[in-house]
Amino acid sequence: MGQIRHGSATTTHAVRAALQRSQASLAALSREFGINPKTVAKWRKRQTVEDQKTGPKEPRSTVLSTTDEAMIVAFRRHTLLPLDDCLYALQASIPHLTRSALHRCLQRHGISRLPDIERDKPKRQRFKRYPIGFFHIDIAEVQTAEGKLYLFVAIDRTSKFAVTQLVEKADRKTAWEFLEYLLSIIPYRIHTILTDNGIQFADQPRNRNTAWSRPMRFDMICEAHGIEHRLTKPNHPWTNGQVERMNRTIKKATVKRFHYDSHEQLRTHLNDFMAAYNFGRRLKTLSGLTPYEYVCKIWTSEPERFIINPTHQIPGLNT
Repeated sequence: MGQIRHGSATTTHAVRAALQRSQASLAALSREFGINPKTVAKWRKRQTVEDQKTGPKEPRSTVLSTTDEAMIVAFRRHTLLPLDDCLYALQASIPHLTRSALHRCLQRHGISRLPDIERDKPKRQRFKRYPIGFFHIDIAEVQTAEGKLYLFVAIDRTSKFAVTQLVEKADRKTAWEFLEYLLSIIPYRIHTILTDNGIQFADQPRNRNTAWSRPMRFDMICEAHGIEHRLTKPNHPWTNGQVERMNRTIKKATVKRFHYDSHEQLRTHLNDFMAAYNFGRRLKTLSGLTPYEYVCKIWTSEPERFIINPTHQIPGLNT
């Protein structure tokens, strides 16, 4: 089996063994083997001919303190969050923490890889890349002590900016009213909308292109604003999976976690959650930006896509 030596080595294992056995002086051995006397002295002191690891014997961070590292390790082991989620959560307490410093810290403590809980995961396909302005829209049911409400949800495929509205009925009128509300909220031009085949958004497939079919107000608004209205394939809800996932996120943070005595309580909490999501939640898919920050980033590079300056929409004392 061949010897494995580092790239700067000037001696072989045989030469090192000969140096350790020889009784000659350092100068004589240096001339005989054509190496530096310091190299001869180094190998004479050692009991082995193998290369030793370089670097400090006890690796430690030059950026993080012992307390910082203890906090990081405890947080990782308790939450089992991915690297980027740990970074975003810990930067509030450790402002000087960088992604590379966090990764090296986890490596030093042997917890850089999360345990493999779900094996044989199906291979995920990436969404086709679109410019901002491609919205997925869907409806979900929610419940309070006062009864049932319907939640309209729209999310941009690219910027992940989301808009919601609670209504008491989910019909064609509330659907096109939500579309008009969406158009009034979004600071850039919407070019595509994807919905399912619900009666709120389209005629049933069997009734399309027939003598009794008639234009829908939803489609008329889309046409007036130059928006392409796409429909998912019937009985294929995963085609609109991005908004389905957003529905689940909203429900998990609201009606599945809290009890609401009134519709107004739910509306207030929903508005607070959506503000925190759009303006405060940093997303890995956006490279650590919030949806609002990503929109502002696109504003600086592609201002022609915008109707108004998005920086005017940041929440503050006047909102």
